[in-house]
Amino acid sequence: MARFQDYYQILGLERNASEKDIRNAYRKLARKYHPDLQPPEKKEEAEKKFKQINEAYEVLVDPEKRAKYDRLGPNWQHGDDFSAYREAYQGTGTGAGRTAWRDVHFDEDLGGFSFTFGGERGDSSFSDFFETLFGGGFGTEDMRRARRTTRPRRGLDVEAELEVTLEDIYHGREKQVQFALQDLCSQCGGTGQLGNRFCSTCGGSGHTAETRNIKLKIPSHARDGKKIRLKGQGGEGEPGGERGDLLLKVKVQPHPVFTVKGDDLEAELVVYPWQAALGEKVTATTMDGPVKVTVPPRTHSGHKLRLKGKGLPKKDGVRGDLILRVSVDIPGEISPEEEELYRKLAQSS
Repeated sequence: MARFQDYYQILGLERNASEKDIRNAYRKLARKYHPDLQPPEKKEEAEKKFKQINEAYEVLVDPEKRAKYDRLGPNWQHGDDFSAYREAYQGTGTGAGRTAWRDVHFDEDLGGFSFTFGGERGDSSFSDFFETLFGGGFGTEDMRRARRTTRPRRGLDVEAELEVTLEDIYHGREKQVQFALQDLCSQCGGTGQLGNRFCSTCGGSGHTAETRNIKLKIPSHARDGKKIRLKGQGGEGEPGGERGDLLLKVKVQPHPVFTVKGDDLEAELVVYPWQAALGEKVTATTMDGPVKVTVPPRTHSGHKLRLKGKGLPKKDGVRGDLILRVSVDIPGEISPEEEELYRKLAQSS
């Protein structure tokens, strides 16, 4: 007796999910429940969950198997008519891809439909429900034959964080990045199976976790939150399939002087009252070092001075600007003579 497996629920999907939704859900859950990433006390439980996830993915990502599965109807729990599906799979033998149906009934104790079937079935890591739908032989040579008729699967895309400084972006420095990815399992060659069972090395996923280091030049257009795609640097595909991509999410470290405004940089320029009132050349900090800038006479706090080409580099090589926000302040200490001058200024005002 085989209990119904809700493959959509296992992957957390709606029944109208697209192929992209299915692949994304599978990758997320496969990473979460991969047995190699679990503590010893949770490994056995994770292996069971991992097998369910792989089985659900195996059915839903394949249009033909998904169509057969969907014939059960979205409301199978409430007793939908199985006649069309049952007739399509009724048979007297149990050859590859076919299993004889003996009876279908609703079992309230089990909370869903149960299937009683006849025929001999070999030992398999697939559920009884899977073998009932697709045949007891499916999952061994039939699985491999089916896979050979389709295009080899592309490797998984890998996401990692790229932490950089403004100096890294401004000067186009090189950075070393370490990230984890999924490569083909050396034990099963990426099939996910050894004989009639899921490969214990990769848990049936066909991939194992690896760590890689790469060195790259920080692109000029790197900005906080932006994703940089490196083609062919992701997980290994099935034999004959291309590698996935590496997606680096940029995280720019806060800077003590500058803030980023698109391609421009912004910084505070502190001047003294007489400099703001009379105008004067003062020293400002830029990414290239200190430079002299002219503060115009009668400058107020909040006034902005623009230094062209002193901002971040753009994709076309042109640089943004540096915006200096004027802040009028007084020295931390003043002499008696300076204090007297301030008193005279106050009286004259």
